[in-house]
Amino acid sequence: MGKRILTVDDSPSIRQLVGFVLKGAGYSVDEAPDGAAGLAKAQGSAFDLILTDQNMPNMDGMTMIKRLRASAAYARTPILILTTES
Repeated sequence: MGKRILTVDDSPSIRQLVGFVLKGAGYSVDEAPDGAAGLAKAQGSAFDLILTDQNMPNMDGMTMIKRLRASAAYARTPILILTTES
């Protein structure tokens, strides 16, 4: 099994596209529709990389990142913001 990646985006089509590409490259991918759900998934499991959108309902990407970084488990995990914002 490949490294585990969490994708967090409120757009189902973006999650599907990113997941399709990453799974095709051999990664194990979990998805969350917003920062609150992403935070809950990350706290319940270990991920090697997190890809997140910036603007989402319930909790934005920056707030989720700040909360993850406060945890020793995610202090050094790569977290990338992938957004369609200009």
